[in-house]
Amino acid sequence: MKKNMGGIDRIIRLVVALVIGLLYWQGIVEGALAYVLFVVAGVFILTSFISFCPLYAVVGLNTCKVKQ
Repeated sequence: MKKNMGGIDRIIRLVVALVIGLLYWQGIVEGALAYVLFVVAGVFILTSFISFCPLYAVVGLNTCKVKQ
């Protein structure tokens, strides 16, 4: 897999995943919505660590800076 996510993109995804976790911990989100958000947070964390987003690959988007 070729990297297609830049540093800022990765940080934003990690922050969103953290916010989702905090919302659940505070009891703001519950039930089925919490499970859906956990899946989204898990995908965000995974894609942040591997620097590859399959959706970006399908769309043709690349936020990773290319070294020349």
